[in-house]
Amino acid sequence: MKSVLLIGLGRFGRHMAMKFQELHHEVLAIDSDEQRVNDALDLVTNAQIGDSTNEQFIASLGVRNFDLCVVAIGDDFQSSLETTALLKEQGAPFVLARASREVHAKFLLRNGADEVIYPEKQMANWAAVRYSGDHIFDYVQLTPDHSIYETAVPESFVGKTVVELAVRQKYRVNILATKRDGVLEPLPGPNHCFAADETIFILGGNKDLQKFLNL
Repeated sequence: MKSVLLIGLGRFGRHMAMKFQELHHEVLAIDSDEQRVNDALDLVTNAQIGDSTNEQFIASLGVRNFDLCVVAIGDDFQSSLETTALLKEQGAPFVLARASREVHAKFLLRNGADEVIYPEKQMANWAAVRYSGDHIFDYVQLTPDHSIYETAVPESFVGKTVVELAVRQKYRVNILATKRDGVLEPLPGPNHCFAADETIFILGGNKDLQKFLNL
């Protein structure tokens, strides 16, 4: 369980609060809007109304004691920038800041953010890949060169086993798991026989994955 300081309770911040609650983390949420704070009371451990660009207010929070500080302000870049800088000045060990534009990400990193997330860009990239083929169901980019895909079993695989197909040797991808009727089977063995109604999770280099996905 981590202690989290979440600043900004707009749509993005509220969704983060909901997920943090589901993961059983302790969350102190901050927003300058009283209604937003009241609406989030059932989602977080504690919530306060406050101006995160005020140095005295940030100092009063004891940010050194939080494992993670999230700046989820999306509609006021100046406030996001000032808040990020103040958190680092007050000794926050790790600051995650939200950016709404590429240039914002660069400035946030220069002003102390340890890491920046760009939700619109990340979701756009995911959607472009996800819907680029009817047989792609999910996608996770691990590095610029490696990814994991959930995809339909190729017709040529149906009725054959992992060892028969020699997937790793022939296609240079690794099958991490299969899923059928919502049930996940991690690391299928060499005698696993592929079925038409299951999906597979494959890991590999992007060039090799693209070749595989075009089967």
